[in-house]
Amino acid sequence: MLENKIRSIVIVGGGTAGWMTAAAASKLLRNQYCDIHLVESDEIGIIGVGEATIPQIQLFNKVLDLQEDDFVRKTQATFKLGIEFINWRRLGHSYIHPFGSYGINMLGMEFHHFWLRLLKEQGKAPEIEDYSIAAVAAKQNRFMRPIQRVNSPLSEIHYAFHLDAGLYGRYLREFAEARGVKRTEGKVVQVKQREGNGFIESVVLENGTAIEGDLFIDCSGFRGLLIEQTLKTGYESWLDYLPCDTAVAVPSAKVGEPTSYTKSTAHTAGWQWRIPLQHRTGNGHVFSSQYMSEDEATSILLNNLDGEALAEPRTIRFNVGKRKKYWNKNCVAIGLSSGFIEPLESTAIHLIQSNIARLFSLFPTRDFHQTDIDMFNNQASLEMDRVRDFIILHYIATERDDSDFWNYCRTMEIPDYLKRKISMYQNSGRIFREDEELFNETSWLAVMQGQGIEANGYHPVVDTISKEELAARVNDVHQVIARSVEEMPSHQAFIDRFCKAEKPQM
Repeated sequence: MLENKIRSIVIVGGGTAGWMTAAAASKLLRNQYCDIHLVESDEIGIIGVGEATIPQIQLFNKVLDLQEDDFVRKTQATFKLGIEFINWRRLGHSYIHPFGSYGINMLGMEFHHFWLRLLKEQGKAPEIEDYSIAAVAAKQNRFMRPIQRVNSPLSEIHYAFHLDAGLYGRYLREFAEARGVKRTEGKVVQVKQREGNGFIESVVLENGTAIEGDLFIDCSGFRGLLIEQTLKTGYESWLDYLPCDTAVAVPSAKVGEPTSYTKSTAHTAGWQWRIPLQHRTGNGHVFSSQYMSEDEATSILLNNLDGEALAEPRTIRFNVGKRKKYWNKNCVAIGLSSGFIEPLESTAIHLIQSNIARLFSLFPTRDFHQTDIDMFNNQASLEMDRVRDFIILHYIATERDDSDFWNYCRTMEIPDYLKRKISMYQNSGRIFREDEELFNETSWLAVMQGQGIEANGYHPVVDTISKEELAARVNDVHQVIARSVEEMPSHQAFIDRFCKAEKPQM
């Protein structure tokens, strides 16, 4: 094993993907197993804008042993309890997709089955999000970390972060370089492959320097310098399912206290994100160039900012889809080089994190066993497919008919997996998490209910209690959550007390 071990890892590209990979490698390999080398060029811009995350990022931070308050300060971060979707179901309608769960499971059944029965028997009930501590706290712009309290919703607060992608990359770079990662500034102009098997042997920089390696990580973004330009791996486009192919992004001045949630507002041919940071607000308009011009999309974005624009709008073009192989020969694609799903549910950083974890779970020797590579590719591909299906749900489940874009989305053909998921919920209120897919029952329920997909039934076990007991139980959950949220400080007050950034950084 020692004779066959990986002696050097070369990461091509910095940004969020590159430095997350370098940081994880430096921590997990302790800089004793092999050399870790990252190559990036300041001439090549990174895509990163203000980023929103999902709670799984806390696992990555724990692996690195990061101190959370320091991480929040250094990245100008705020806290996130979920996403508010505005104008998605119809104009004027909004709902929140919260982190965590709804209510509390009873009789071995998920809470929402009890809520569905109450809704059917009474003809009305509070919105399902009123039974989520994250959703209720988000609407009141409150936040706190979970505390130890028996049988209290305050012990089950799930959260993520809004962060500055540029500062996050800088933060992880400092972490990685302190643990021995070597960074080389330079633009890759040639990739050399071995004769016979086509494995990558080295990358050559503009100044002629050749950097050799055993394992190459492609973090070069949409270009896919190694995985595609060199290895010709191929790409599967999902434009028919997700027609948005362009984004215009711009930072704006901070106005008021930061919300403890991300805003996603649907427009006539796409949607706009709003990500609050401590020092500014990140904004972007994701749209389909088939249905809207760049000038119109930019105008919509600038007219819907709540603060002064701090830079010229930047256009980002993309092709939603995935690489046909994430791991090809001795090259693993991580980040945008592996594929891209629009940032509607803030999955970009998680998919980086997930593939990093998958790589180290299947970390190779120089033999590069094909069975390990196949397992990586199968798992990564399935995860991407399931995220795609969840994103499609937001577009297909809509009442909007005010533009050609929404008419297309509402009537388009969708994957069979998504059809089954919707049908099962409509028939019985059941939602099953399959194949360790990223989004859990709460997420599917939030979006299906929020977008207007209604369940015609519920689990039969719920009928074992009386109407009176049902109403009492559900009402008790509602009151407990309301009282718990009242104990939470405002989002800004929490930041001011524990993790306020020392000074604005742009």
